[in-house]
Amino acid sequence: MTGARLSRPVLSEDQLRTWRDDGVLVLRDFFPQSQIAAVATEAEQLLDRHRAIMDPQNLRTRFMPNVVTGEGQFECFDPVIDLSLGCHRLALDPRLLAAVGALYGDAACLFKDKLVYKPPGIKGYELHQDYAPWASFPRSFLTVLIPLDPADKDNGCSEVFPGYHRNGLLAPPGQPSYPLQPGVVDESRAVPLVLNPGDIALFDGFTPHRSAPNRSDRWRRQFFPSYNKLSEGGHQRPQHYAEFHDWMKKKHEDCGKTGLFYV
Repeated sequence: MTGARLSRPVLSEDQLRTWRDDGVLVLRDFFPQSQIAAVATEAEQLLDRHRAIMDPQNLRTRFMPNVVTGEGQFECFDPVIDLSLGCHRLALDPRLLAAVGALYGDAACLFKDKLVYKPPGIKGYELHQDYAPWASFPRSFLTVLIPLDPADKDNGCSEVFPGYHRNGLLAPPGQPSYPLQPGVVDESRAVPLVLNPGDIALFDGFTPHRSAPNRSDRWRRQFFPSYNKLSEGGHQRPQHYAEFHDWMKKKHEDCGKTGLFYV
């Protein structure tokens, strides 16, 4: 039975073509809703279980302003799989690794992971690409968006701009890559990733994307595992986070912010 399963194509030729052309691929009903519901329950429990580490000085946790009150609110654990067994299982699920591997034509290695809560009122993210212009950053970097709640325009779903991944890094040399400058994409080509629990969306590290504020009364929790090709550096998640934390400390120290830590 196992051999029969492995002999079937993980993704269809149309899906592979869509990925190559658009740098974005949506797969509906990929995970059982019961599995996602269990992870959503665990995500809620994390807020109480790890309240002590939810600190603006902690490099693991991120705060964003509320567009109504201006207050900074907790919105993300990055990384999260060492805190959440459910997220850990999703990130390393054989079905997901097989799908990412099919896009790569190579084995997939987990590179990073984060759980974004996006409660009501929280600001979204400006237009950007996930690829970081670091010497060690894999060009094969891609991210999987796994919604724990329904995502739509009202609660600030992600918007992607298909096809631009073929142009590589859109930020001119010497300019910051976040946010991207106005005019680098055709605004009319934005595709909102309206998703339900069980669906997933995959997007290339060079695919421009953004999200609006959550103007609903609902949360928009999403788990984001990211990967790289085995042949492009192998398993390098610990190395990535060490480099990322050093970069973050340097960035904040340049702005006069000290006392950062990671737990």
